[in-house]
Order: sequence, then structure tokens, then C-alpha cells
Amino acid sequence: MNIILISDTSIRTKNIKVTRTHIILITCVFFIITLMLAHGLNYFSQRYTDKINNPVLRSLVVSSQQKRNQDAQSHLLDNLDIMAVKLGQMQAKLLQLDALGERLAKSSGIKSQELLFNQAPGQGGALSTLPLETISFGEFNQKMKALSHALDDRADKLGVIDFMLRQDRLAKRVFPSIMPVDTEWFSSGFGYRIDPFTGKRAFHEGVDFAAKTGTPIKAAAGGVVIYSDRHPEYGNMIEIDHGDDLISRYAHASKRMVNLGQIVLHGQKIAEVGSTGRSTGPHLHFEIRHKDIPQNPSRFLKRLS
Repeated sequence: MNIILISDTSIRTKNIKVTRTHIILITCVFFIITLMLAHGLNYFSQRYTDKINNPVLRSLVVSSQQKRNQDAQSHLLDNLDIMAVKLGQMQAKLLQLDALGERLAKSSGIKSQELLFNQAPGQGGALSTLPLETISFGEFNQKMKALSHALDDRADKLGVIDFMLRQDRLAKRVFPSIMPVDTEWFSSGFGYRIDPFTGKRAFHEGVDFAAKTGTPIKAAAGGVVIYSDRHPEYGNMIEIDHGDDLISRYAHASKRMVNLGQIVLHGQKIAEVGSTGRSTGPHLHFEIRHKDIPQNPSRFLKRLS
């Protein structure tokens, strides 16, 4: 770009060549001057507002400050609303953790009163001699976020522990572990024995509990009744499926008290001792089978082991 200067006092003309670099430099200088004027005006308005006597200028400066204050207050209120929502979420999460903690305490046998759920833990100590520091809004917001993440993490971990304890309790309830009859001894054990009818050596697939006719027979664990009928050799027989291919069998009963497909709980009365089928006298023949293979009941029943 060329700029031609003409003067009345001079015959010659002056030719000034303006390049792109000159334009950029001029623009930068103009921008810097404008920025300095803006900062100077802001400093002047904040420092000398009370000393301005001109009503028009004073009103302009005060209105500018009021707008900045309103914007700052609006921004602060928006942040407070966001923090209030976060605080409500954290309170709800804390109530959930309290309920989960009490349930876990009961499951483990700990008295929940000793852990002081729903109460803030006690704190104290002497006043520090070091200078006290006021926490900033940004630091406070950061600590709120960290605490929220910590609560979520604790809730997930406690949830996993609660699930594992529930699974363990459920497994114990469906695992044949309690005595099917209330007796202190058995008349015939598991394994090879002399058969009472043939007098020959034969494998006994269960355990015989001698008891009076009518003695209650209880389910060794919870499960589903898959057989409840008369058997030519076992007499009145009941089979309960406990899952994982594990079945318990109760034979020679005088009376059956559960039906096919019925769900039973561990310790529930399912029959009464008798001497039906291939039996020499009143007793309970009890078997535990895994994948239809007979297992030694002493590995499962508490009193026998």
C-alpha cells in the first residue's frame, strides 16, 4: 500500500509505502493502547468512585460496578445450587451406606450400636497455634468432588462384600449340613457292610439312623422336592434337589409330608420315621448324592463329622 502526501508549501510529494508488517504493528499498538485504557478506567473506577463529583460520570461508574457485582453474585448462586444438588446426593449416599453398614454388622454378629451408625464420629483437640487459613471456594468444591468419589467407591466395595455374604449364607442354607433326625447315633454307616437280608458283603450308599416310628424327619438343607412317592425298595421316599447336582434322599418313612415340586427350607419337617420298603425296623435311610454318585454323609452333616 502506498500513501502520497501533498503539501501546499512544497512542490514535491512524499510517497510512504505501508507494508503488511506495518499494518500488523499498528493494529497491535492500537489493541495494546485500548487494553491499557480499559484497565486504567477499571482501576480509576474502583479507586476513585467515592471522589467523583460529576453525577453523570459517577452513575456510569456505579452502574458498571453494580453489573459486575450482579454477575459475580449470579455466578456464585449458580455454583451454590450445583453444590446443593451434590450435597443432597452425598446425603442420600450416606444414608444408603448407613443402612448397608447396619445390615453387614448384623450379618457378622457385631452390635450396630458399637459402630455408631447415623451419628457423626467424635472429634476434638487443642486449638492450633499456627495461623488459620480460610478455604477458597475452588478448594472447597474440589474437596466436595473428592468426597463424593470416595463415597461412591465405598458404596461399591461394601455392596460387593454384602453380595458375597448373602451368597455365602444362601449356600449354607442349600448345603445339606444339619441332621435329618434328632438322634445321637446311626445303626449302619456308609460303605461296605453285611447286608441284613442276604448276609453278603454289599455297599451301603447312605447312613441309617435308628429312631422311633413317627420321629420327625427334617430337610438337611433347603431345595426343591423332585421325588415324593412310594418306592419298591426304599418305601416312602423323598428326594430334594439342592442345586449344583446335589441331592439328598430320605427313605423308609411312615408318612410323607411334602409333594413333588414343593420348595422346602433347611430344617423343615418333610416326613416321619417308619419301616416301609426293604427295612428290618423303624429307621431313616439317608443319602447324599452328587451327580447321582453316593457321597459319605459324614462329609456334610455337622454332628456326624
